[in-house]
Amino acid sequence: MVTERYRVPLMWTFLNHSGNSTTQQRIALMRRYLARFNALTVCMFLADREFIGQEWFKFLKDENIPFAIRVKEDHLNVVGGREYSLRSYLSRCKGERGFTATFPAKAGQPALELHFGARRIKGGELLIVVCSEPLSGSRILRYYRWRWFIECMFADSKTKGLNLEDTRMKLSKRLSLLIAISAIALAMACHTASKLMGVKYPARKKHGYCSKSWFRTGFDDPRWTRTRDLTHAALREPPLSATSAKAADRGQVNKLEIQKGQDS
Repeated sequence: MVTERYRVPLMWTFLNHSGNSTTQQRIALMRRYLARFNALTVCMFLADREFIGQEWFKFLKDENIPFAIRVKEDHLNVVGGREYSLRSYLSRCKGERGFTATFPAKAGQPALELHFGARRIKGGELLIVVCSEPLSGSRILRYYRWRWFIECMFADSKTKGLNLEDTRMKLSKRLSLLIAISAIALAMACHTASKLMGVKYPARKKHGYCSKSWFRTGFDDPRWTRTRDLTHAALREPPLSATSAKAADRGQVNKLEIQKGQDS
């Protein structure tokens, strides 16, 4: 979930394979969300090129979930009765471009009329975003820019904040609990930053980037430094087994007995 001041994971699924999730796995995750929240709570569903597919797009449209998802340049579509690849159709695209096209029927899925925003980015690569809503190309691209905050959230939970990848946990149940704790920590950091900054936003330097990110503003606040340190410790240390915990308790008792003997 991404808002102007918050970026927090709400739901997640552990995959039993490498690579991206399948369409059915994505649909199952969205059904979990819709079982708890109304589709109207989704302002715009954002995703990168790995999360595409005719069945997936149809599911989102059927559930009335607005989406803006980047698609690949070689994706085929029909414009004006003729079939083109997006790369071919946008070969002369220089600035921002908006258009409506149809994804032809495929693999038992019906044809879908969708709306597009496109522009060229650094290196001449095309950024093409497909949207379920009849918006202008520039507005579709503006919505898609919010996806960058999802990448920022990943960085906040890893190398730029909670160091989630330092954990040695391997069991999915424990990892799921750890991610839940991390989600709470991310929300706390954003909430603290909101309290500190009020209506203001972190100052930007000459290169255009903030001197300190919104997350880091709250994360570095001394009022919850102790909570942050405990979270880091939990990420670094593997959980004790029952045997190890008993041994640790016995060691602690022995230390106390030794200390009492020295005092007497």
